[in-house]
Amino acid sequence: MFLPHTDKERQQMLETIGVKTIEELFAAIPQKYRFPELKLPSALTEMEAQAVISDLASTNDNLQEMICFLGAGAYNHYIPAVVDAIIRRGEFLTAYTPYQAEVSQGTLQSIFDFQSLMTALTGMEVSNASHYDGATAVAEAVTMANAHFRGKRNRVILSPALHPHYRQTVRTYHANTGIEFVGDEPSADLRASPESLAELLNENTALVIVQYPDFFGRIYDYTQLAAKAHQAGALFAVSVNPIALGLLKPPSEFGADIVTGEGQPLGIPLSFGGPYLGIFTTRKEYVRRMAGRLVGETVDNRGQKAYVLTLTAREQHIRREKATSNICTNQGLMALAATVYLSLVGKHGLRQVAELCYHKAHYAADQIKAIEGFSLWSDEPFFNEFVVKSPTPPQELNQKLLEYGIIGGYDLEQDYPSLKGYVMFAVTEMNTKEEIDYLVSTLAEVSHA
Repeated sequence: MFLPHTDKERQQMLETIGVKTIEELFAAIPQKYRFPELKLPSALTEMEAQAVISDLASTNDNLQEMICFLGAGAYNHYIPAVVDAIIRRGEFLTAYTPYQAEVSQGTLQSIFDFQSLMTALTGMEVSNASHYDGATAVAEAVTMANAHFRGKRNRVILSPALHPHYRQTVRTYHANTGIEFVGDEPSADLRASPESLAELLNENTALVIVQYPDFFGRIYDYTQLAAKAHQAGALFAVSVNPIALGLLKPPSEFGADIVTGEGQPLGIPLSFGGPYLGIFTTRKEYVRRMAGRLVGETVDNRGQKAYVLTLTAREQHIRREKATSNICTNQGLMALAATVYLSLVGKHGLRQVAELCYHKAHYAADQIKAIEGFSLWSDEPFFNEFVVKSPTPPQELNQKLLEYGIIGGYDLEQDYPSLKGYVMFAVTEMNTKEEIDYLVSTLAEVSHA
């Protein structure tokens, strides 16, 4: 441990605040709680500490050593080296927040570029400068819809095929607010067309939320459902996988009012679950009900291009219960990573990544369903994830796959009890044909062992 202050400096600080010893600073704390014995191990040198940390780290499975077919909201995509090189630059890595436009033009421009890319990707008119992750972005969509209707409509329809973690986050966010959530009950028919959600619409519905592709990887056209939601006077929200939008038509063509998403696939590593990036875009007419900052482009008094915070309904502007939202930060560094990634791959590169995910996943699905005992759960079109019935309990199957250096699929029973025995595999551009073939041969071997 390094203590930068000398004994003399510490004594001067104590004299300044009017106490003689450091112990006096804790006088208000009962004696028996002041200085407990911590029972810490003996100190290590830097060399010894590095050895211990390396040993601990080596117990983790990682994607440099393992083949991964696990997705369910976080995906193993290729990240160009330049993404990390740029976001680690000091002016970006240590920047806090761009309130002073005159000294924050670089940060403001990167946020403006991020917003521009998100609107181009989703087809929407405005984007904020990000949220924590895909789950909080969905929760903020509910907040915005509630503010739009001024609390006069309190029913929100959640697709049962919306990510279970997102649905849990939405309920946690809006507990005790009087909002009623319907559509994703345990008894919900997971195979039913999303259009069946229209049966739940009534004059009290504020918002309908679906996922595209859905949690199970299936691709649906939500045009008719969106139209029915609008006929009922409700808003329509879509949570997206941004990589899929390199291949599929944008949600704006469905008539979406709000588009959210998890930005992790855009140049952000898995990192044991975060930090990730929440995407939030909407129509211009709803912009003043949207949480988060927006950066605009203008011209300064010298006629030069300049960037400013246009709307900042947050932080020091929060009005407690009267605020549209009390979310009070964004993921600036992760938004920058997504901006760099999309700028590098471009429109055609993103389509290529999406096509690789699509075709490789379909190849894998065709091979797996040919194994005795395995079968596909759905015959709907899908993107890079698919669900199969396994003859071996998924937990046991995944344990066996680990012995062969494979991180297996997602055991769906933990979120959907009706899907006991079903596992969801994810395939990205990172999975080679040889790796897929290895997975298939290993599945055939361990499932009949």
